[in-house]
Amino acid sequence: MDLSNLKPAVGSTHSKTRVGRGAGSGKGGTSTRGHKGAKSRSGYSRKIGFEGGQMPLQRRLPKFGFKNINRVEYKAINLDLIDALAQAKNLETVGLEQLREAGFINKRQLVKILANGSLSRAVNVEANAFSAAAQSAIEAAGGTTKKV
Repeated sequence: MDLSNLKPAVGSTHSKTRVGRGAGSGKGGTSTRGHKGAKSRSGYSRKIGFEGGQMPLQRRLPKFGFKNINRVEYKAINLDLIDALAQAKNLETVGLEQLREAGFINKRQLVKILANGSLSRAVNVEANAFSAAAQSAIEAAGGTTKKV
């Protein structure tokens, strides 16, 4: 057995149908495209959302709301998660780097600390933003907050 006598399995290959090669071929005339219409024309490609000339769904539905282009999106991290992370790894300071290593955020996310839960010990917290309640809870537990 070598490369010179390799061939495909019997019945696994067949010749391609040649369309548009005369009426006698059985695939002449319209070349299997049917009569008229956009799909029978050369160069046809269906556009996304095209519904055959009917008013498309995205144009029939009303537009509403407001998208603020200056919105800053924060990943919410609660105090109970910070407390659990600080206890598990015996940390005094919990910042963006520690949250990344623990897998809670990715490198592009901004973090806002929220006051859900409580701290069992003093922890210094570094984040992009703090809620007022979270900031007061951290300072009440003896820790500090630092905006990065």
